[in-house]
Amino acid sequence: MSCEHLICARCSNPVVEGRCPTCREARSELHRHGPSIPPALVLAALVALLFAALVLRRVYG
Repeated sequence: MSCEHLICARCSNPVVEGRCPTCREARSELHRHGPSIPPALVLAALVALLFAALVLRRVYG
């Protein structure tokens, strides 16, 4: 669902313009996405994976 065609009942303007607090809240609720993974956590996971691969290579290689 998008807010491009929605009209605010409070101010009678398109929700996408966000002219009143109700529009802004509706727009942010519609465009809210799930929690994102912080880049530092992704980097830490990649480093841990690389470390595990190096350890396994030394043990079995």
